[in-house]
Amino acid sequence: MRPITLRSSLWTAVAMLASTSLAHAGPCLDEIAQVQQRMDSTVEQIAATGRTARQGTGLTHAQPTPRSIAAAEAQLGELAPEKINAAREAMVRARAADAAGDKTACEEALADAKRTLSQ
Repeated sequence: MRPITLRSSLWTAVAMLASTSLAHAGPCLDEIAQVQQRMDSTVEQIAATGRTARQGTGLTHAQPTPRSIAAAEAQLGELAPEKINAAREAMVRARAADAAGDKTACEEALADAKRTLSQ
């Protein structure tokens, strides 16, 4: 069995967080990009210093899901699933507000994402 590093798991989480399209320039597009960059950096730092876990036997032929990755990270004490979900939801809200042209709601959602990262 090979150990799975948190780096690969966390990059998957980053990809999920960054998957929402930034197709147009809204009122807080730059701030969204900055917070996303901060999130990516935070995840990268955790991955670089994190512990490793043993990989399953692969007998189920199932690919890991974001939920199963978050659960494994929580067991290692690295990243709580609630924190991942809260940050992702805040970024989704920020992007939706940005797309709607609502700068105030966008900034509030970004503030929520920042608070989640600093907890």
